[in-house]
Amino acid sequence: MSSKILIIGACGQIGSELTYKLRSLYGNENVVASDISYNNLEIVNSGIFEIVDAQDYASVKTCVEKHQIDTVYLMAAMLSATGEKFPMKAWDLNMTSLFNVLNLARDKFIKRVFWPSSIAVFGSTTPTDFTPQYTIMEPSTVYGITKQVGERWCEYYHNKYNVDVRSVRYPGIISWKTQPGGGTTDYAVEIYHEAVKTKSYECFLKADTKLPMMYMDDAIKATVDIMTAKAKDIKIRSSYNLAAISFTPKEIAESIKKHMPDFKITYAPDYRQDIANSWPKSINDSYARQDWKWKHAFSLEDITEEMLFQLNKTYNNISKPL
Repeated sequence: MSSKILIIGACGQIGSELTYKLRSLYGNENVVASDISYNNLEIVNSGIFEIVDAQDYASVKTCVEKHQIDTVYLMAAMLSATGEKFPMKAWDLNMTSLFNVLNLARDKFIKRVFWPSSIAVFGSTTPTDFTPQYTIMEPSTVYGITKQVGERWCEYYHNKYNVDVRSVRYPGIISWKTQPGGGTTDYAVEIYHEAVKTKSYECFLKADTKLPMMYMDDAIKATVDIMTAKAKDIKIRSSYNLAAISFTPKEIAESIKKHMPDFKITYAPDYRQDIANSWPKSINDSYARQDWKWKHAFSLEDITEEMLFQLNKTYNNISKPL
């Protein structure tokens, strides 16, 4: 592969694992990781790393020109729960960073862009079961608003300037390698950490709150798959629905109890419950499966086994499955 890749927001939950994956596929010398600080030393020390402020056009452009970048993965964002605490900061970061990258593509400094959207584009008026690709979108969070607006701009830049921008609407993402970054689905990561550390967890959502979720390996696979697909196969230039499984806090707790019978969960819903209530329970991603052959691999039981296995190695030096 002769192209050069820049990952903006490479120290985040998805960005860090995407960096490792792309470097394994295309070589360390072809993948430049960047973030606003050196807060993830493993990423910083694992290959080429640059400090880049996603909100500063000159900063992004300088890095692109220095490394002769032609493909940008824009993973920098302020997520749903954090965005509600700092709405204007969330708007500024999420929108300015997108415009900076889209304008670089429009002006032919780069050739391709990946920008992640989210199920947060949907709202309380959206059909909640098997939410279709094309439906009502009235998001109630700043994060969701920025993603909905971003989708429209991505499609506009493709239609108006022929920018090759590709996007998926991520559901909640579960990973053992990195801590979650302030999202409403963070409980589905925290619960495994606390199960291994304390055998108990207080959940900030109600027991029966069903949300679309996905294991990180599947999320990374989807990201790579859509970016390696032929341009003619990418029919949707706003953002594709993406799905794997849906479950509730009660169901994830029951899957943990199969391996740890003494695990206990309690519930103390907070402001994130209102956000979760506005999101779909399940997603119809048939367009992604049809257009670029998306297929997930991990079930809830697969996720639980992998999370407990990996976290037991991390916290308890236990190297065999429970």
